[in-house]
Amino acid sequence: MADLLGEMRRSHHCCELSAQDVGREVVLMGWVQRRRDHGGVIFVDLRDRRGITQVVFNPELNAEVHAKAHAIRSEYVLAVRGKVEPRPEGMVNPNLVTGDIEVLVSELRILNDAQTPVFMIEDQIDVSESIRLQQRHLDLRRPRQQRNIITRHRAAAAIRSYLNANDFLDIETPFLTRSTPEGARDYLVPSRVNPGQFYALPQSPQLFKQLLMISGYDRYYQIVRCFRDEDLRADRQPEFTQIDMEMSFVGEADVMATAEGMVAHTFQEVLGKPLDTPFRRMTYAEAVDRYGLDKPDTRFDLELKDLSEMMATSNFKVFASVVAKGGIVKALNAKGCSSFSRGEIDQLTDFVAVYKAKGLAWIKVKADGWQSPIAKFFSDAEKAAMTERLDMAPGDLVFFVADQAKVANEALGHLRNHLGQKLGLIDESAFHFLWVTHFPMFEYNPDEKRYEALHHPFTAPLEADYDLIESDPTVARSRAYDLVLNGFEIGGGSIRIHDMDLQRRVFSALGMAPDVYEEKFGFLLAALESGAPPHGGIAFGFDRLVMLMCGESSIRDVIAFPKTQRASCLLTNAPSTAAKSQLDELNLRVKATVSAEAD
Repeated sequence: MADLLGEMRRSHHCCELSAQDVGREVVLMGWVQRRRDHGGVIFVDLRDRRGITQVVFNPELNAEVHAKAHAIRSEYVLAVRGKVEPRPEGMVNPNLVTGDIEVLVSELRILNDAQTPVFMIEDQIDVSESIRLQQRHLDLRRPRQQRNIITRHRAAAAIRSYLNANDFLDIETPFLTRSTPEGARDYLVPSRVNPGQFYALPQSPQLFKQLLMISGYDRYYQIVRCFRDEDLRADRQPEFTQIDMEMSFVGEADVMATAEGMVAHTFQEVLGKPLDTPFRRMTYAEAVDRYGLDKPDTRFDLELKDLSEMMATSNFKVFASVVAKGGIVKALNAKGCSSFSRGEIDQLTDFVAVYKAKGLAWIKVKADGWQSPIAKFFSDAEKAAMTERLDMAPGDLVFFVADQAKVANEALGHLRNHLGQKLGLIDESAFHFLWVTHFPMFEYNPDEKRYEALHHPFTAPLEADYDLIESDPTVARSRAYDLVLNGFEIGGGSIRIHDMDLQRRVFSALGMAPDVYEEKFGFLLAALESGAPPHGGIAFGFDRLVMLMCGESSIRDVIAFPKTQRASCLLTNAPSTAAKSQLDELNLRVKATVSAEAD
């Protein structure tokens, strides 16, 4: 039976032909990027995901084919047969891989026509992201998007290659599991055969990979989809992809070395970029002290300085009172920025307010002294000490935040990143990796009046801090480690608790009664009691890693069909309502929502 292609089968892709192919008969297939009619001769740029080749319809060569070519428009799908010829003198296009040649068409098949696209299929387009996502099938034709998706594929292939070569087993874990609401919100799935009961989509395969270690599969990995019902940002999605790893009989250094090897292999294979290992390491306490954040961007300096001890006895009572109440005073010297206007400083004050800072004090260092609303409150001795501590020189602009430690650090840490971008301090082509270690084991939730695990409740504490689990939980440190790249956390892991009694102590420190943790995690405790090896692992945010490798600012640009910040798909209009018959099968009833206008 004849098909639409007839005897035509693609011989080459649209990036493969060169001067060496002159005289060869070829068959190309793809989409029309552009059509140009030059005095009767029709030129078409034919595109596939690999590149573009110019094909030519000359009435003197084949009048019938030329006449048919008049119907061609942008994004038509074509199959052409023709002979490779050198481009005429002066017509070579050095911007194309195939710019030395063209194909003189002797046979044309229009495989499909197309409506005029709502935007041009090229990289430099001025169109909103919402329109791009509504027309994602068109957006994915753009060369930049195709490069990103191909890079994602190559990165996944390199990761699998490395882990397979290092004796890891790729093992699937369930998507339908039980809810363990210790982290973000779960996506729940109602069970038809168990009315009134629900599965949860996994936020991580955490417990299953620990069970695999207990089962003797001592090196496991998955490139796996995970789900979290949380507020979204440019680097978050409700469904995301994770590189999940776990290893038995290891310590922190073993897991970190394996992760470094995987990342270095991937960067070399995909980007041709060698990485120096081992990566730099820094404790959580040092990272927060110097940069304000536990995921610092180390591509530039601009470090924070703690002035709390100095300000405890200061004549400036605003700072002194904050320290007296257990807060801190930290400062950031923006070298050479004293030319900032009051309006610019006010904008930065609004910026830190997003991070709950109550204000942003400042001092401009002029050749004839300090210019600032707070300068008059400091003694000459205090000014001298601050000048030395902050390396203050004429032309500098120093910012201060006085508040509780978390607020002051986060506000100035994010301001540091903002100024790094604003002042052009960042080498955008650089990749700076950093391990952050020794995270706090717990943090206190004042709303719920209990402690929460900073990572998750299966993270092991440092042995030296075992006694602090009950006596001083906020001081206890964990065996957790995060891998940071250019200010983004791309991976996080820990050595796990493999002792049942220690796991019970941690559950108790988190405010769980024995009957509660037995009901939620009894299967894990039973497994730990059956002979659990020391084990640990790490999970990488694959989307975020690929985003940074591609030089993008949003993970939506490296995911084929992403969701918006409202967790919706503009292409398919998901989520959507379900039919009453479906809800009845699941024993569900939808609660009606009444708008304010209806009241």
